[in-house]
Amino acid sequence: MFSTGQLIFAILFFLAFVVIIALSYKKDKKLHRKNYKGVIWILISFITFIIILFLIKYFLKN
Repeated sequence: MFSTGQLIFAILFFLAFVVIIALSYKKDKKLHRKNYKGVIWILISFITFIIILFLIKYFLKN
């Protein structure tokens, strides 16, 4: 399906991409903590809202 050269390129590209993303995240970690301090509560609220919608759908269906 893929040639050997394409597979080698894909693997090297993936590894380089992961390393660059990890280094960028490490560099910006302190800034992210400062700017996105209360984001976890928004995530919890969103997940709770989705669960409530599924529960409403389940109970109204039965």
